[in-house]
Amino acid sequence: MKKIAAFLTFPLLFVGVLSWAQTTEEIVASIEKEATENSQLERLAYEVLDLNGPRLVGTPQMKTAHDWAVREFAKWGISAENEAYGTWRGWDRGITHVDMISPRVASLSATQLAWSPSTGKKPLEAPVIPLPTVADSVAFAQWLPKAKGKIVMVSMLQPTGRPDYNWEEWATPESFEKMKQEREALENAWRDNMRNTGYTSRTINAALEKAGAVGIAQSRWSDAFGANKIFSAGTKEIPVVDISLEDYGMLYRMAQNGDTPTLRIVAQSKDLGEVPTFNTIASIPGSELPNEYIILSAHFDSWDGGTGATDNGTGVITMMEAARILKKVYPNPKRTIIVGLWGGEEQGLNGSAAYVEDHPEIVDNMQALFNQDNGTGRVVRLSGQGFLHAYDYLGRWMEPVPQDIKKHIETTFPGTPASGGSDYASFVAAGAPGFSLSSLSWSYWNYTWHTNLDTYDKIVFDDVRNNAILTAILTYMASEDPEKTSRERATLFGKNRRTGEPMTWPTPRTPNRRGGLDD
Repeated sequence: MKKIAAFLTFPLLFVGVLSWAQTTEEIVASIEKEATENSQLERLAYEVLDLNGPRLVGTPQMKTAHDWAVREFAKWGISAENEAYGTWRGWDRGITHVDMISPRVASLSATQLAWSPSTGKKPLEAPVIPLPTVADSVAFAQWLPKAKGKIVMVSMLQPTGRPDYNWEEWATPESFEKMKQEREALENAWRDNMRNTGYTSRTINAALEKAGAVGIAQSRWSDAFGANKIFSAGTKEIPVVDISLEDYGMLYRMAQNGDTPTLRIVAQSKDLGEVPTFNTIASIPGSELPNEYIILSAHFDSWDGGTGATDNGTGVITMMEAARILKKVYPNPKRTIIVGLWGGEEQGLNGSAAYVEDHPEIVDNMQALFNQDNGTGRVVRLSGQGFLHAYDYLGRWMEPVPQDIKKHIETTFPGTPASGGSDYASFVAAGAPGFSLSSLSWSYWNYTWHTNLDTYDKIVFDDVRNNAILTAILTYMASEDPEKTSRERATLFGKNRRTGEPMTWPTPRTPNRRGGLDD
């Protein structure tokens, strides 16, 4: 009888397994169907990027984006709130207009840098001069009084505005090589001269301001047609503008030839004092294991030269779309699903680091975190982040992912833990299994990363749609997995490429909860 009972039990078990497999198949099919036939990605991108605009921490646009996200989640039946984690220097960008008014008239392609002081009610008009070539810091100190009343140019004159790939396509090999050698010599000379001043590119603006300069002009070219990096001003009283390579080069050559150009700068902005900073946190409660968590992670903030489309608007809409789809086709997850749209990533992972610090009960019971940050491309890399058994569970979760999505993904197990780069590193440092869904480049570094060209038109929606499907399936599988993920760490070998020291597990960083106010 025992043998017969055992025999009868087997097909029942088989039917149960088959039923679970069919359910998984159905859920995955429903995720794909919803993502392709009812995609909200284009609308979400339009509203967060075109309508709201860039999301620099401390600006009104950052706060309106947080509020928009809370309302959007509510439309889908997902509870969400803006969770304050600190404060930042409040600033509101206004109109920037830069014109050359001598030796001829021309409107220039330029913008003020983040947190730049305003020119006030009247435009600033002043001549432009480049930094001098000096032998040492004493010689630079002797020159500094000449900066008084001037707009000082603090970037190198680029010898070419053509990216290397353009040279490689059209130049002779000899000409291309000659250009590279000349450029390298100029870059070395520029770095040596900056060192001779006693300052760095980060500290020289403040020194020039103290010496009486009335404005600063820079051009931080991103090695791509029309692209410049746009960061912060680093001054307290005088405006700092970034000027396109083409216009900056023209001004520089005029100054070199003694035809001193004069600029009229309108840089309107408002200092808003100390303002709160937030993370937007949304959640779909778990039905069986509500105190275990899967986190969908993306930073919400951006620099503001463009609208922050690929850094990190695409990550934001990926996670929001995945959550929307899951709420519709998988409304009662086994584990709680959290969406974290972090603030202050660009200034040092502050929002996510604060969340890790403030919510140990969530971090300690995290099943997994999936983060997307590096651009609009389809996901092509997945690392185990140094977790010894990551292959076991990530491998299980990847099984039902459609072949046309997972065939592009290269995996590295167990991998090494990230110490920075994006918000998943905040969780990895705390020993929690956080994973980066790293994407294909699409010329991310030079064309869109922190540039004036990081705008809606750079989004490749087919790739983002695939990423939303991937994220939703991984989240579903992580939620349903009968096993809790292992946090056992692999032994780390080799040396840190940056420090040369033996590899060690990163330690949690302390978030800056009051930023930009004492700089």
